[in-house]
Amino acid sequence: MIKNILFKIALAVVLFMIALTGCKKEGASSYPNFGKDDEAFTIYENSFLEALWKQNPDWATSVGYHKYDSLLFIPNQQSRDKMLDFAKVQKDSLSRFDVNTLNESNKVDYKMMENQLDYAQWQIKQLKSYEWDPSSYNVVGTFAYILNEHYAPLPKRLRNFYQRMVNVPFFYKEAQKQIKNPVAELTSLAIEQNLGGVDVIEKDFADSLQKTNIPKAEQKLMTDRAAITVKAIKEYAAWLKNLKNDHPRSFRLGKDLYEDKFKYEVVAENTAQQVYNAAVLRKKYVHQQMAKISRQLWPKYFANKAMPVDSLQMIAQMIDTLSANHVKPDEFQSAIVQLIPKLNNFVRTKDLVTLDPTKPLIVRKEPGYMAGVAGASMSGPGPYDKNGNSYYNVGSLSGWPKEKAESYLREYNQYIIQILSIHEAVPGHYVQGVYANKAPSIIKEVFGNGAMAEGWAVYSEQMMLDAGYGNNEPEMLLMWYKWNLRSVCNAILDYSVHSNNMTKEQAIKMLTTEAFQQQAEADGKWKRVSVSSVQLTSYYTGFKEIMDLRDAWKDKMGDKYKLKDFNEKFLSYGSAPVKFIKEAMLAKPVTKKL
Repeated sequence: MIKNILFKIALAVVLFMIALTGCKKEGASSYPNFGKDDEAFTIYENSFLEALWKQNPDWATSVGYHKYDSLLFIPNQQSRDKMLDFAKVQKDSLSRFDVNTLNESNKVDYKMMENQLDYAQWQIKQLKSYEWDPSSYNVVGTFAYILNEHYAPLPKRLRNFYQRMVNVPFFYKEAQKQIKNPVAELTSLAIEQNLGGVDVIEKDFADSLQKTNIPKAEQKLMTDRAAITVKAIKEYAAWLKNLKNDHPRSFRLGKDLYEDKFKYEVVAENTAQQVYNAAVLRKKYVHQQMAKISRQLWPKYFANKAMPVDSLQMIAQMIDTLSANHVKPDEFQSAIVQLIPKLNNFVRTKDLVTLDPTKPLIVRKEPGYMAGVAGASMSGPGPYDKNGNSYYNVGSLSGWPKEKAESYLREYNQYIIQILSIHEAVPGHYVQGVYANKAPSIIKEVFGNGAMAEGWAVYSEQMMLDAGYGNNEPEMLLMWYKWNLRSVCNAILDYSVHSNNMTKEQAIKMLTTEAFQQQAEADGKWKRVSVSSVQLTSYYTGFKEIMDLRDAWKDKMGDKYKLKDFNEKFLSYGSAPVKFIKEAMLAKPVTKKL
């Protein structure tokens, strides 16, 4: 999955819903006479974003806007009330434009801004996750960004880091006031992630100071404040551990909240229920294809051994045999590093999409503050920080029990590790992120759509195999179908758990027997569905919508259709919802009257 999108979502849940808190209602008067044209809309967008960053320094830093790095936002009820006023004013400002008179790019921006303002109001009035999600209160991610990215000289970044720490104790005290009946699973996640990020403040900051010429007396002030910051984080974690919560909120959203969140967050053509129905049908189709391949491979691996009558058992035995081919625990990250040049070369040879050699990809161990959600992820630079690093974060198996590590490596075997890297890196998330940062609109990245990003990553897997990656070996194709079942079953699992009360036992059974996942992977997925909602549907939803769009684009282009042209046209829209990209790509040209 793509971590910067997740980071934006996690941040948005708390920050955007209380965004732009200092903006006065009379601010709408700044744009009273805006004309219905693109130049005026661009002016409005810029004013909108500047106000956003002034009131949301965390979000600003995460997208590479560093004017407010030294500030830390503290959420409270007053700020939420101001956000509701602000959203109303901004909706009114948007309504002054006739969306039909805007150009293609601005039309998409308009729709994304409108959706985000509606989403912000819904989060405050209906979702109210600020009361029950303790994991949304975490300052570490932005501190880590300031420390690790090289957008400014180190001393300047460290001084911003220092100034920003002053409000950390107040941040966590306010968090304690906001939390009412927290979800138990999210409480555990909050403890894990906050404590997992302490080293950024306690160790990494001090190590970085030693690399500078900042006077020792000033360094002492900085490390003293870091100690106070660490204390505040640990006290928050301790408070959560000791919190008496006899009636915790269920982690399940419920059908109505789930449908609404899906509508705002995924921005799909279909409802969550319809996506779930489509995923159930896709699972059946994939099982049929896997059965055909498994029958083909059976004699090669099992000779004359009787084939199970049950097709799912037959597939499971074949996958289990192939899964034994995996790297050693201490070679997991190095194996991924070696894959990247191979993937780059294949994409160039097959002319699937243009790669930018000036935007390197760095494979690194997953930072502690990211732990607990996914084993591999991408972190890309924000739209204002186009020269920032792109990181392929790989979870470490260090310290894992032998049995758990073996289960994990069988899941991420020699076949799957390649598909994983296609998804996360080339031509998946990493490549999509590079293109997104070249898109002319910052709005499309600020409100980047997770389903588009995840959908592209899943789509890129099939595209690579269709182009002959893996030499058309049935083993690789079988494993890709297994991997594709993750996206399909993610959608089924997420909807079933949050809307239909699927139990943990039912979920684990589906994941292990119908998605052929290892126990460690299934356990991890249950944890993930219990600390997140809707995001797991984004993979299949985006994939299906992109495939449908490509079919429609083929029909539109006829003999002029080229895969590379479609890929690059699609990516040129940045991280906009596929629904909006489809409307733009398939729109009929406007003919001007003479």
